[in-house]
Amino acid sequence: GTGGTPGALTAASPQDWEQRQEEDTLLIERILLLVRNVLHVPPDPTEEQGVDGDASVHDRVLWALHISGMDDLLKFLASAQSEQQWALHVLEIISLMFRDQNPEQLAALGQGQAASERGEDTRELESLRQRELAEKRARALQRPSRHSRFRGSYVIQGLKAIGDNDVVFHKGLHNLQSYSHDLGKELRRVPRRRWAP
Repeated sequence: GTGGTPGALTAASPQDWEQRQEEDTLLIERILLLVRNVLHVPPDPTEEQGVDGDASVHDRVLWALHISGMDDLLKFLASAQSEQQWALHVLEIISLMFRDQNPEQLAALGQGQAASERGEDTRELESLRQRELAEKRARALQRPSRHSRFRGSYVIQGLKAIGDNDVVFHKGLHNLQSYSHDLGKELRRVPRRRWAP
């Protein structure tokens, strides 16, 4: 495409990209050179007197590049096979991005952040787990109590069943006073005419 912004470069389809005009190629090169030149400006300590922890001008430029999506475009240009002509420009821009950084400090910073993030994630997961356990307990207390229909089996010693075995009682112990051998048996209805006179 013939878009005039970096965002238009990423939106172009592969066919448009291959049929790029000469002026598009010049525009891309000028944009890359502009980014390189902006990043190439050396820091001025007298101008950048801020509070400790303030972002330097270089850091703010890098943040602006990130917000605009230019870093994604640079990654695309660095990795695309068809865009090898921009490799040196992209390499120079990336080296300028990391100009003031110490590799050991970057590696240690990444590990420190990862450890602190892991600790924070662990604390957050633990608090979520405690909250879930508290909710489970609250639900268990609110749930109506269900009793089991099976109340146990008891052997009544000294009361013989059929044969020589003791009686096995399958009801709750509170029903033991009303026990009889006929418990649980169907009552046979005797017709009225057969009732004893």
